[in-house]
Amino acid sequence: MSDLQTQMKQAVAIAAVEQVKDGMVLGLGSGSTAALMIEALGSKLSSGKLKNIVGVTTSFQGEVLASHLGIPLLSLSAVDRIDLAIDGADEVDPSFQLIKGGGACHVQEKLVAVLAQRFVVVVDSTKIVDTLNLDFQLPVEVLPTAWKQVQATLNDIGGTSKLRMAERKAGPVVTDQGNLVLDVTIEGGIKAPEQLEQQINNIPGVLENGLFVNLADEVLVGEIVDGVPGVRRLKKV
Repeated sequence: MSDLQTQMKQAVAIAAVEQVKDGMVLGLGSGSTAALMIEALGSKLSSGKLKNIVGVTTSFQGEVLASHLGIPLLSLSAVDRIDLAIDGADEVDPSFQLIKGGGACHVQEKLVAVLAQRFVVVVDSTKIVDTLNLDFQLPVEVLPTAWKQVQATLNDIGGTSKLRMAERKAGPVVTDQGNLVLDVTIEGGIKAPEQLEQQINNIPGVLENGLFVNLADEVLVGEIVDGVPGVRRLKKV
């Protein structure tokens, strides 16, 4: 990751934490930008600038980081509301539709986003696209015994896919839920995300896919303007 990209991520992470108020139940996202947000949150808690915060993490990675920083945590099943969820995205289109799941955490991320009264997405400017899935593949989490069957069905609906393989480990990526991930490309990009989300999730053997449709309330974009990191708030088209 370049220094400029890191600066963009840090700027937007800090801006997101400024929306956190005392007493909130927070959804804490996954990925590099969300990790910077969790660190900024931990700093505010330790300094006393924020109080009585409880976090609900979307991944084991986030749980480890938040615990290390002393952020109190509850499991998703232990809360009936989330006041604010803050998470990154791999792609954001002009209608605030997202692709998530680059870190294979999209099932828990979607559960948290759906429960949140407000869902704020934090990204750097490289994640803003006109059409989803032209550059970033759509993750689909599948039961281990069903991946070949699901792959064949995805081919039938116009998607080419491949099983995501682990790095520095033999074999495929295994999610926090113990499942596998197919990374899917739709020819020409995703033009109707709401329809495709439902279509893929109706395939037997699919647990969830990385399309986040009509969930984001606000998108904060970290960017560099005249060499200075800043944050732009997008308006939904």
